[in-house]
Amino acid sequence: MSRITVERSHSLGRTAARAKAEHLAERLASEYHVEYHWEGDTLAFNRSGAHGRIEVGEDQVRVEVKLGLLLSALGSTIKREIEKGLDDFLG
Repeated sequence: MSRITVERSHSLGRTAARAKAEHLAERLASEYHVEYHWEGDTLAFNRSGAHGRIEVGEDQVRVEVKLGLLLSALGSTIKREIEKGLDDFLG
């Protein structure tokens, strides 16, 4: 199992960052069959071969993903995509 952690600062505030995280989760659910739910200000998600969480703070977002055996071979590519997506998401 491979683990990916990415953190980014933002100036959106918790409410706006949470709304963006919800929008992102909806897109991931439709494109990649990701299931998700909120636990306070943390969005927990799960799909076959991967699960994780997006912690939304007032000025920071932290993404943690655990990849199963098959997806762990793509770990560096997935991390780059998360970093790019997070930068676009917070931009």
